[in-house]
Amino acid sequence: MAIKTSILNEDLDSIVGNVAGWGKLAGQTVLITGAAGFLGNYLVRTLLHLNARGVVEEPVRVIAGVRSMASMPERLKDLEGNRELTFAELDLSRIAITDLPPIDYVVHAASNASPRFYGPDPVGTLLPNTVGVAALLTACGDRHKGFLFISSSEIYGAAGGEVPLTEASPGTLDSALPRSCYGEGKRAGEALCVAWHSQYGAPVFIARPFHTYGPGLAEDDGRVFADFTYNAIREEDIHIRGDGTAQRAFCYVSDAIAGFFSILFWGQPGQAYNVANADAELSVRELAEVIVEVAPSPGLKVTVSDEGYRPGYMPSKLQRLLPSTAKLEALGWRARVSPREGFRRTIGAHL
Repeated sequence: MAIKTSILNEDLDSIVGNVAGWGKLAGQTVLITGAAGFLGNYLVRTLLHLNARGVVEEPVRVIAGVRSMASMPERLKDLEGNRELTFAELDLSRIAITDLPPIDYVVHAASNASPRFYGPDPVGTLLPNTVGVAALLTACGDRHKGFLFISSSEIYGAAGGEVPLTEASPGTLDSALPRSCYGEGKRAGEALCVAWHSQYGAPVFIARPFHTYGPGLAEDDGRVFADFTYNAIREEDIHIRGDGTAQRAFCYVSDAIAGFFSILFWGQPGQAYNVANADAELSVRELAEVIVEVAPSPGLKVTVSDEGYRPGYMPSKLQRLLPSTAKLEALGWRARVSPREGFRRTIGAHL
């Protein structure tokens, strides 16, 4: 589903305007893996937006890494022909990556993120976060100036509760559970990044996004914030499976992307940073009510039942996942978009 250009450009303007340090990318080559995904698409477009707006003295050269050129999604088609953009087909399930030109910066965002993948494709969920990280770090050698790994709040495992999670919060994951393929994969990816920094001095940085949403979420993503958004777009009532009391902090995509680049430019190498909107904590029921309020069609209803999740979907059993973003805020970053505004923009971008 196409994204409305006006809203997309407003988001990109917000990202560019709320991050200091873009001059570091002038004349540089940046590889974005997972470019066909939700976050990767925004990352690529942000860099091209710098060029279009004349923010950098020399254009940023962007390499968009995708899994398959043959199945490139429609969302990237409008970027074909941009002279500062090159597409690269990357197999991140292999330890060796060849044919990459010299790269100055890497943002590794390639990964299955939705729990709908964990059941049918746990191996495909693990490999980009483990083998893929090692392959990219090896391919970059000592040439790159910054490597940002997009990890996840899932690394905290069962640490959720009443106390905000800092980057040092301990958490447990049962590696024998199929659902742990994502969290354990991200943990291993983080460990590889820190090992490369410790042993080779690699300038690696780690971002741990919490629940991130915005225009371009896949309609079949399966997570509640995506399902509810598309319910509103299709003018359907919202149906909650379960009691709707689980709480999460929801971060709009422009805030998240600004956080990623703030970490890359100003973070401490070898360190991890939570990326979230700690002021946007909502229960699933409250989230549904916000989306109904901002939906353009009046009269939508929210219903609740104990109906189970669709086959193959593996939801988290945590009741609450509350982040601390003090470490990221110390770099000058702030979350700026409220859930009401963010979901209004997300729905409006697809109408």
